[in-house]
Amino acid sequence: MPTAILTGQPVPGSSIESELRSLGFDVHLALGAADTETLLARVPGEHRVAVVDARFVGHPHALRLGLTDPRFPLAAIPGAVTAQPAARQALTRAMARENSAGGGTALAVDSLADRITAALDADGADVHRPELGSLVAAVPADPQARNEARQAVAAVDDEAVRLKSAVKARDGFVTTFFISPYSRYIARWCARRGLTPNQVTTASLITALIAAGCAATGTRGGFVAAGVLLIASFVLDCTDGQLARYSLQYSTLGAWLDATFDRAKEYAYYAGLALGAARGGDDVWALALGAMVLQTCRHVVDFSFNEANHDAAANTSPTAALSDRLDSVGWTVWVRRMIVLPIGERWAMIAVLTALTTPRITFYALLIGCAFSATYTTAGRVLRSLTRRATRTDRAAKALADLADSGPLAGAVARGLRSTARRLPGFTAPAVALLGGAAVVATAALTDFGGPWPLVAAIAYVLTSSLAVARPLKGALDWLVPPFFRAAEYLTVLVLAARADVNGALPAAFGLVAAVAYHHYDTVYRIRGDAGAPPQWLVRTIGGHEGRTLVICVLAVLLTATQFKLALTVLAVAVALVVLVESIRFWVAAHKVGAPAVHDEGEPA
Repeated sequence: MPTAILTGQPVPGSSIESELRSLGFDVHLALGAADTETLLARVPGEHRVAVVDARFVGHPHALRLGLTDPRFPLAAIPGAVTAQPAARQALTRAMARENSAGGGTALAVDSLADRITAALDADGADVHRPELGSLVAAVPADPQARNEARQAVAAVDDEAVRLKSAVKARDGFVTTFFISPYSRYIARWCARRGLTPNQVTTASLITALIAAGCAATGTRGGFVAAGVLLIASFVLDCTDGQLARYSLQYSTLGAWLDATFDRAKEYAYYAGLALGAARGGDDVWALALGAMVLQTCRHVVDFSFNEANHDAAANTSPTAALSDRLDSVGWTVWVRRMIVLPIGERWAMIAVLTALTTPRITFYALLIGCAFSATYTTAGRVLRSLTRRATRTDRAAKALADLADSGPLAGAVARGLRSTARRLPGFTAPAVALLGGAAVVATAALTDFGGPWPLVAAIAYVLTSSLAVARPLKGALDWLVPPFFRAAEYLTVLVLAARADVNGALPAAFGLVAAVAYHHYDTVYRIRGDAGAPPQWLVRTIGGHEGRTLVICVLAVLLTATQFKLALTVLAVAVALVVLVESIRFWVAAHKVGAPAVHDEGEPA
């Protein structure tokens, strides 16, 4: 149980003690610095501890933000400071220094909690200070100041601020105006009944899977039910994050589940639509797989660009300046957010078209919309990259190399090409990645299934992809290398499955791409959480992008169409088992040791 140490006797009429207990703290009173240090030493090392000035006046939510957020080892607001077990030693040192300086006398003028915070800052500790906005947190020095502080507290509705802050500061048009106005109240309802964000996330997944099952019936009633349930799933998807922010229930496992289930829900729904269309005699598996490939590649563009520029120096450009100016014009903000077709707009479009039209029309609209938004965002980022003068770090190059997912073949060949790569122009990496990928996809599409040419192109692809990663990815456009690799691998699988022209080949290809895409998303989430990329043994086991592409082409040359379909199915199951088992083991272990939670509060996907 977390412990709060109140320094000094609470002022008559103060509710600080009861407020701390309502937040789950076991409250102890200390008469001075020496007594505080003694009580601090008695708190078990595995418990959170807070030092709070007994004269504190403020909103309960200000205390909640300052003292209960699990993401930060050290945090402080005026009149209060807290430490989790990982930062307990730093707090103890600061407390000992203040006790020695103050001689253990009772506090009369300033706040011990604030002095401890200042000492932590002097030691170079990373103390999180939450943005309080209109919330009040103060330590009044006299009755008049206390009365003014209480009036300021009464003037601001604590619960209204808490509800508003539960919603993402930046989100899409549909989410902001059609979902969040009421989903925040669902989040509060869940919080008051003890539900956790992970439970809501799981409910969202189950709802989406039921929606996919309804779509798979192939009936008009099933399609209507699927559209309604998909919207309900998205409402719950918004609710879980709002619940986490409302009640500060952040966790490593929750962040991973939220991100992973979003992709699982969308791609499972694509499969349900394809199954439903097949029941009606329309084969749209190629469209379903194409939609998944396009959406995944869009995400890889986002991830790669952000990682490449995460900590780049002199990271400015005229294009970025223009974007900032457009953001100052209200209506352009929403237009630009809708153009990128974020998850709210995308799911609303899918749900409405599912209920009113056919799966084929739904996929056509989805492909056109995503292709337009991908062109818009990628073109803007290319312009920014070409017009900015930025020095990219080793960390960024390492992240791009991990996102590239190069296997043992590319690694071995790249070592032999390092000296050659250093002498080539800066645009070499993305250029050869694009050319090699385009060649293998085009060859698979334009030659007969079973012929040798896709294999020849795949061998050339191994060489070009090796050259692309032979030197650190620090060039202006090197962030394009991972998405080019993703497109090459996924599209090769799609094209060869389509060229096999046998019933079941495209669904098997859908399963294989889904399994590999999960591995690539998992890599992103680990990098975002500063946990590093998946282990090398996993990358070697599943072959890397170039190894898998080569294997698929070999199978297409050596096997009949029916045998190729079976091989794709086996590969899909094998890759899924390996990556899922390792990923679940990693994230559960990370959750148990208290790794920092990484929640997406930025660009809506």
